Order: sequence, then C-alpha cells, then structure tokens
Amino acid sequence: MSSEQVRRASVGDCSEELGLGEERGSYAVAGLWGCLAQLVRRLFAGVFVGLLVCLVVLSSRFQKGVITTGSVLLTLFGLSLAWRGLSARFGLRRCYLYTRGLVVTSTFGRVRHAVTWSEVTELRWMSNLTLLLAFHRFEIERRGAGRVAFLALGIKPQLVDALQTQAAANGVR
Repeated sequence: MSSEQVRRASVGDCSEELGLGEERGSYAVAGLWGCLAQLVRRLFAGVFVGLLVCLVVLSSRFQKGVITTGSVLLTLFGLSLAWRGLSARFGLRRCYLYTRGLVVTSTFGRVRHAVTWSEVTELRWMSNLTLLLAFHRFEIERRGAGRVAFLALGIKPQLVDALQTQAAANGVR
C-alpha cells in the first residue's frame, strides 16, 4: 500500500489492509497548532486571573470584575470541552493503537501515518511539563520510511502508558 493510498483510506480499511490486528484504543493527539492553542489558552487564563486580582486590590468594582472574568474563563473552558468532544466524535487528530501497529489521523480525520510494529526501530519520548505547556512528544523511527512524530497534550495522557505498553509487547525499545 503506497503512502498516497494510505492517506486516502479510512482507518478501518487501513488497519485491515496492513493486518494491524485488534484495536487497543483511540487517543487524542495534536500537532504544533494544538500545542500553541494550549499555550494561548493558558496565557489568557493567567492574564484574566491577574486582572481580577488587580480589580480587587486597586478598585471597588469587585463584582463587575468577577462576572467579566468568570464569563471569559467559562467560555474558554466550554470551547475547549466542545472541541474535545467534536474531535473525538469525528476522529480528528487521533492515534489508534492496535496489537500489531498504529494509525495516526490528520486534522480532517484522514489517515496520515500507518505503522506496523515490525518496521519500527525505535520509539523516542520527550515530555515538557511546565505551567504554560504540558505535552508528550513521540517520535517513531521506521526502517526504510520517514519518522512519525505527534504530541499528546496534558500532564499524564492515557496514550503515554498505552503506547509504551504496546511498544514493549512488540519488542520496541
């Protein structure tokens, strides 16, 4: 199956074609834009909390500041929850783990990478856990093909344990 055919195929077709086996889970992944969105959302939340503190300390307009800041924070939180729900429902930016491989989809739900564990030579993992950014970056080195890289956002996403367990079960270090 060529890389162009993989990109056009659905996740189910791709897993059957490559013989990836039983599905072990579906996890959200992100790219650069997802990481930047997380950074901007956390910066905005910090700025609004700082503005609230300034309103309380410097003026007597506490109620107006609380209502404004609370509504903005709730809106940001609601939008992030809505995006999580929609992206999971439509299969946008997901990593599907199987017993003998994995499939990573793009922003529009199309198959971006399909990898069998037999062609993987190394799984690299890097974490960045700071106040403004929290993500885990995975790089999968393959024999005779390009590198596959993706991010799992959050402090301790479920993908970290699941990916390491599947890689270890298939002899990938």
